[in-house]
Formats: sequence, C-alpha cells, structure tokens
Amino acid sequence: MQKLTVIKIGGNIIDNPTELAQFLTDFSKIEGNKILVHGGGKSATKMAQSIGLVPQMVEGRRITDAAMLDVVVMIYAGQINKDIVAKLQAKNTNAIGFSGADGNLIQSDKRNHPTIDYGFVGDVKKVNTPLLQTLISNEIVPVFCAITHDKNGQLLNTNADTIASELAIALSEVYEVTLNYCFEKPGVLSDSENDDSVIPDINSELYHKLKSENVIHSGMIPKLDNCFNSLSQGVQKIKIGHHKMLQNETIVHTLITL
Repeated sequence: MQKLTVIKIGGNIIDNPTELAQFLTDFSKIEGNKILVHGGGKSATKMAQSIGLVPQMVEGRRITDAAMLDVVVMIYAGQINKDIVAKLQAKNTNAIGFSGADGNLIQSDKRNHPTIDYGFVGDVKKVNTPLLQTLISNEIVPVFCAITHDKNGQLLNTNADTIASELAIALSEVYEVTLNYCFEKPGVLSDSENDDSVIPDINSELYHKLKSENVIHSGMIPKLDNCFNSLSQGVQKIKIGHHKMLQNETIVHTLITL
C-alpha cells in the first residue's frame, strides 16, 4: 500500500510570511503522495472586523451567517488558497487548489445542532476518494481550503481540522496515511504560555483527563476530537506540532495514539 501524508496548517503560519515560506519549502520536500489543508481563521476575522462584522466563536468553532460566509469564501477559497498554490508552483510542486465543491470532492451537510445555530457551517458527509486517487496518481498535490458544499448549491464553512481528518480517514482505505497538524506551537502544551511544556504522547484516556481539568480547552478540543476519530477509522499515525517536525523527526512534537 502506498503512503500518503495529509498536512493541515493553521492560520498563524499563514499570517506570518516568513513562517509560511519555510513551511512551504518543507512541504515541497516531502517525497511521495501528499495533500495540504489550510485554515485561515485569523485572516478571515481581520477582514470581517474591517467591514464591521463581529466574529462569533463557540468551543473553537466559528458561527457563520450569510455575511461571514461571503468573507470566509473570499479569504479561504480565494486569497489564501491561490497564494499557497502559486508559492508551491514556484517550488516545483504541482499543486491545484480546491474547495469541497470542486469536482464534488467534499460534500457536507449543514450542521443541525439542538441548541446552537452555527449558520452556514458544514459537517463532512462524503469524500470523493476515486477522484482524489486519480489526481494523486497523476502527481497532483491537492490543496484544500476550509470550504465545502451541500450538493444543492450552498457553500459551507467547514472546520479545516475536520476536513484534514475526513480526508485522511477516506483515503486510509487505499493509502497508508499519516496526518500532521502543523501550527506555530511545538505541540499540545500543558501550559499554553510555556512552549517547553509539550505533552509528548496523548492517548484517549489522558485526553479526557486533561480536558476535564481544563488543561486542554478551546480550539484544541475539536482538533484532538478529530485526531481520535481518525485513528479509530484507519489513519496510521497523527502528529501535532511545529512544521519543523516535517523534515526532522527529532523535533519535539505531540504524538496522538489510541
């Protein structure tokens, strides 16, 4: 079975031109099959605030009304996605940028929550594995933004960590998949103010303990929920940390295990 690396990068890397350039250099050097998924929440928040919108978050997830959807589509699927693709092309990585609507690659359902109206937010329903296989087998590097669709003409804002997780799960049927969550921190921290407090290994039992003690909170909760869901459905390995770990296995990071 061929190997596939799925990597998700967070907004803080995207917002820092130097960090982004170094990450894309590291990413371009990864041999074999690979997919990149990017967020961009901070860029979208800045744009929203500049036009008078007040971003709303619940447990690390964005509430997306019609006006905010326009912003995130413009920033995620437009500016950020095409900027990354252009920079990868400059590094001889033959990337193509996608939303979930392109080629019906990722179909979602509009979230139906019993108490919270998330607006135009999607939960992934289906990944078009055969088309992705075709792209990858032709040495295309897919670059996904955090936008999917419902197959009825509606675009949906979708958590980028979840997209990375669902892609990894779907493709684990045909590849040996490693999933990497890269952001500005060296891993999952026991003290969010101390970069030297990396938790090197987290299993599900420790995760529930740390969550109950509020050591792990906010946006790290959906990220880790996605990790354990992925591992339970066939993904081989998951790492969380700074992008330097992509080219150097000895760099401190967090390994997620069942």
